[in-house]
Amino acid sequence: MFLIRKLTHYFVLLASRFLPDPFVLVSMLTCFVFVVGIFLTNQSPIQMLNHWGNGIWGLLAFSMQMALTLVLGRAVASAPVISRILNTLASMPKTPSGAIILVTMVGMIASYINWAFGLVVGAIFAREIAKNVKGVDYRLLIASAYSSFIIFQGGLSSSVALILAQGGETLYKTTGGILSDPIPVSETIFATYNIIIIVIIFILLPIVLASIHPSKEDTIQIDSALLEDKQDIEVISHKDDHTIAQKLENSRLLCFFTGAFGIVYLVMYFYNGGTLGLNIVIMIFLFVGILLHKTLIDYVKVISNSTKSSAGIILQFPFYAGIMGMMVGKSPDGDSLASVISIIFSNISTQETFPLFSFLSAGIVNIFVPSGGGQWSVQGPVMIATAQSLGTNPSVVAMAIAWGDAWTNMIQPFWALPALAIAGLGAKDIMGYCLITLILSGIVISFVFYFLV
Repeated sequence: MFLIRKLTHYFVLLASRFLPDPFVLVSMLTCFVFVVGIFLTNQSPIQMLNHWGNGIWGLLAFSMQMALTLVLGRAVASAPVISRILNTLASMPKTPSGAIILVTMVGMIASYINWAFGLVVGAIFAREIAKNVKGVDYRLLIASAYSSFIIFQGGLSSSVALILAQGGETLYKTTGGILSDPIPVSETIFATYNIIIIVIIFILLPIVLASIHPSKEDTIQIDSALLEDKQDIEVISHKDDHTIAQKLENSRLLCFFTGAFGIVYLVMYFYNGGTLGLNIVIMIFLFVGILLHKTLIDYVKVISNSTKSSAGIILQFPFYAGIMGMMVGKSPDGDSLASVISIIFSNISTQETFPLFSFLSAGIVNIFVPSGGGQWSVQGPVMIATAQSLGTNPSVVAMAIAWGDAWTNMIQPFWALPALAIAGLGAKDIMGYCLITLILSGIVISFVFYFLV
C-alpha cells in the first residue's frame, strides 16, 4: 500500500500543477480533435469546422437535464428533513478511512440504481461527511464520490444495455442493420461476467481509496462552515405585511397540491411499468423538493441559490457537443474520427481479444465523445460488424463498449462537473486520485473481458 500511496501523491502533484481549468481543457481538446480529424479522415479544415458548428448544440437538451439534475438534487438535499437524515448517516464513520469507504459504497449503490441519482447523491453525501468527520481529506472524499460513478454502465441504467434490450429500429440503426431483435438484460446487465466486474470493484475500490488517504501533514480539510448553503438575503422585508400575495407565497396548502400533482403522476407512471430514466429522476427531485420545503417561496429561494452551481455545465457542454460533432462527422468516403479509431482496434483483434480491444477503444473514444448513447451510435456499427465476422458474442462486445465509456470518465471532467459544482472544487483537485480508480478498474475490467468471456 505504501507504493500505491506514493504513486497517488505523485498523481495528485501532477494534476495540481499541470491540469488546467475544465473549460481550458475542453478548448484544448477542441483544437486537438480538429487537427487530428483533418489528418486521419482526410477532411479539410472547413469540413471539420462545419462538423463542429453542426454539433455544438447537439447536447442542448442534455445540458438542461444535467443542470436540472444538479440544481434540483441540491434543493432536495437542503430540505430540513433530508439534511437531518444525511447528517445522521454522515455521523456514522469515526475515522477518515471509514468516511472514504462509506462514501464510495453509498455512491456505487446509488450509481448502480441510476447514474444521475448516483452522480448527485454521492457528492452531496460526501459534503455532509466532510462536516462531521475530522481529519478526512476533502479532495479524496469528493474523488471517492465521483469514482463510485465507474460502475454505472454495468448497472440498471446502462444506456447501451437498455438500447439492446429495447431492440427495434434504434438497435437496427446503431448496429448498421445487423441486430434488431432485443437482447435481454440477462445477457448484459445480469450476465455472470458483468456481475463479477461489479462485485470486484465494489469490494476493492473502497478499500484502495481508503488506503491512499494522505498523511496528516498532507491532508487538506475544509471548514464545515464553508459547506453550509447560504440563502440570499432579501433587500426588502415584508415581515409585518399580510398581503394576499404573501399569503399565497407562504401557503402550505398550495405547495402541497403543487407537489401532489407530480407525485400522483409518478405513482401512476411506475404502477404502469415505467422505468427510472433521467427525466423521471429530475421529476422526482422536483416534486419531492417542493413538498419537502413546505412553501413555494421557500423552494424558489433554494432553487435560486442552487442555480449558481450549474455555470460549468452551461458553459462547457456546448463545446463538448462540438467535439462530438467533429468525432462523428463523416468525410465524403464515409470515414469519421471515431470510426477510424474503432477500425484500428478491430483490425488487430482476434475472436479472443476482441472484447478487450472493444473496451480499450471505447475508453479512447469516450475521452472525446463522453456520452454513452452517442458513443454507441458511432462505434456500434463498426464493432458489431467485426464481432459478427470474428464470431464473438455481440452482447459481450456491446457491454465492453459500455464499460469503456464508463472507464475513462475518471479522467474526463465532463461527467465530474456536477460533482465538482456541488463540492466547490476544480478538476485538478480530484483527478490525481481518480487516476487510481482508472488503473484499478482498468485492470479488473480488462482481466474479465480477456479471461472470463
